[in-house]
Amino acid sequence: MLLLVLLVLGLPGPAVCPRTEPLSGTSNEPLFRGADRYDFAIVVHAGTTECFWQFAHQSGNFFFSFEVQRATGIANSRYILATARDPNGFQLGASQDVRGQINFLTKETGFYQLCLDNGQNHFGFVQVYLNFGVYYDGFNMEKEQPEERKQLNDTLDAIEDSIQKLQVHIFHMWRFYNFARMRKGADSFLLESNYHYVNWWSMAQSCVIVLSGVLQLYFLKRLFNVRTLKPRC
Repeated sequence: MLLLVLLVLGLPGPAVCPRTEPLSGTSNEPLFRGADRYDFAIVVHAGTTECFWQFAHQSGNFFFSFEVQRATGIANSRYILATARDPNGFQLGASQDVRGQINFLTKETGFYQLCLDNGQNHFGFVQVYLNFGVYYDGFNMEKEQPEERKQLNDTLDAIEDSIQKLQVHIFHMWRFYNFARMRKGADSFLLESNYHYVNWWSMAQSCVIVLSGVLQLYFLKRLFNVRTLKPRC
């Protein structure tokens, strides 16, 4: 009995997963933020909803873009409902289309919820390409600057302004590049679907033409097939 109790006490407990929500100020654990921008493709099954959370600071520019690349099912509907909510759960925007964008300013710090609802399609899944994130003016996340900040001369200020403008242009080019990737993926799946559709339809029509020719030949042969009765002895 004593040995059994020792074995039970010696068993390892369940593993504790790290929390991914904002932690309180009293804890020594660091705040999990993740990356500022994401772009990937996800499959949303029939009648289900997929949600993601993106951390953002206050006074940030939040962007959320999506495009349905392919869809399956009987109706083959490519429409999907995308919604964005703030950390308190209030809806900030919604878009129900094949592709769309939701842009807004973050008024508070926290995790913003992004959801994709495939409730209209009950018999097939959809593949959606996502591009979302947050950026800040001047790409400077820390708004509070130290009081003992050294004054830069005019030349360094001009260089800093040029670098910030260059970063903004690079960021917008990155977004246009992701839009092009979205359309490329959707066009590729559409081209592949049309290719298989044309091949199967051509094969079916060829079979119908061959079958109709065989049937026509059979019935024409029967029209000219005259039976001759032999006289009985």
